[in-house]
Amino acid sequence: MSLQKPMMRGLLAKRLRFHLPIAFGIAITVALSYKFGVTEPRKKAYANFYKQYDAVKEFNAMREAGVFESVRPSGK
Repeated sequence: MSLQKPMMRGLLAKRLRFHLPIAFGIAITVALSYKFGVTEPRKKAYANFYKQYDAVKEFNAMREAGVFESVRPSGK
């Protein structure tokens, strides 16, 4: 009984025809799941934060707490 000769010619092309569509499918699936699972909720959270964010109020709170060295708290 002899062993079958290994296929040497066209092996890469044969493997690529099988593996390339699978790799693209997985890559697209991962990219879409990241987009809709991570970035869209993050965008929504940022939008909700900045709808309610008052920069002047935040600045005054930090100024009163003494965070800034160059700005004196009002009333002192």
